[in-house]
Amino acid sequence: MAQSAVLESELAPYFTTKAPFQFPIGFREGFVKYWPIVSLILLLITLPAILAFLGIGAALVPVSFFGGVGAGFGYTITMILSLVGLVLGALALPGLFNRKRSGWVLSYYAQLISIVGSIFTFSLLGVILGLLFLLLLFQVREYYS
Repeated sequence: MAQSAVLESELAPYFTTKAPFQFPIGFREGFVKYWPIVSLILLLITLPAILAFLGIGAALVPVSFFGGVGAGFGYTITMILSLVGLVLGALALPGLFNRKRSGWVLSYYAQLISIVGSIFTFSLLGVILGLLFLLLLFQVREYYS
């Protein structure tokens, strides 16, 4: 079994049966119905911002290390994680629109990367929101075959 499948099977009970709360069925069905559209809109909004950050970041790389030890490295890691999450989100869209398991899995990976990025940047709000979204993802997993 692949390592990611092991992690998914380990996390599943904590986000479904052992979760502190369950999202209502109507909310879950609405999420499954509208999430691909919302995801597409968010990707279209996010893409120019990330490309701008990458462009500005490339221009500022020579001086970014003056911000402190590892400041340039932290910025680089954050941008790489954001770009990987954006690509995974874009790759998930066809599967989300067709309610295929592959779309759910790619969304799951994108969310895990987002949480790692939030941990890396010490964003407590990002981690909390990421875990809530992961909770919702696991509770709608059965809608994707």
